[in-house]
Amino acid sequence: MEKIRVSKLLSERGLCSRREADAYIEQGLVTVDGEIVQELGTRAFRHQTIELRSGAKRQQEQRLTVLLNKPVGYISHLDDEEQYKPAASLIVPENQFMGAPHQTERSQFRGLAPAGRLDIDSSGLLVLTQDGRIAKLLIGEDSPIEKEYLVRVSGKLSDAGLRSLQHGLSLDGKALKPAKVSWQNEDQLRFVLREGRKRQIRRMCELVDLNVVGLKRIRIGQITLGSLPSGQWRILGKQERF
Repeated sequence: MEKIRVSKLLSERGLCSRREADAYIEQGLVTVDGEIVQELGTRAFRHQTIELRSGAKRQQEQRLTVLLNKPVGYISHLDDEEQYKPAASLIVPENQFMGAPHQTERSQFRGLAPAGRLDIDSSGLLVLTQDGRIAKLLIGEDSPIEKEYLVRVSGKLSDAGLRSLQHGLSLDGKALKPAKVSWQNEDQLRFVLREGRKRQIRRMCELVDLNVVGLKRIRIGQITLGSLPSGQWRILGKQERF
């Protein structure tokens, strides 16, 4: 049986990200079978008990996760084309939703990163987080979290085309996972996905001769967009879970 890096095992178990694991190891906040890990790169067997000490858990409790209603015209990630504004630029005090608890220390928002993409032409719920556990849960390859979208379309969709959207399409030579797709009204479809390929819904619609006129994400897991206005944000509550 092969030993694996402790940081990788922590990430696989959803306890933190690999980067966070390395930081905790450096601080002496990780144990293997009750013994404190002393060095980066330490390896362990999968059956061993690997835990975070209380100091690491306190740090995790202080990490913020923000829910933003992203408008059209903003990119989700800073590594996109530079001429467009990043969604993170909206996380300023004047845009905080008045119906939610407030956070006044601007320095506490450093390190927020999008957990998933929402392209420049799409709007709706975008999660930005400092917490590697949430990022892994939402964007990991085997993420169990559903994402729900309302998609306004033009063109004619046959019954066979609808069935193809639900299951049977491939992108980039790889079959898509089954999706829940149904008519919301006469020109709007409801998509529920468990994956997030680049511009996936738009490309799926193209394959069945539909044109996407508007796309809005309204739910991620158990968290809904609700009454959060466009361009505003709120902090994920401590009792809220995806």
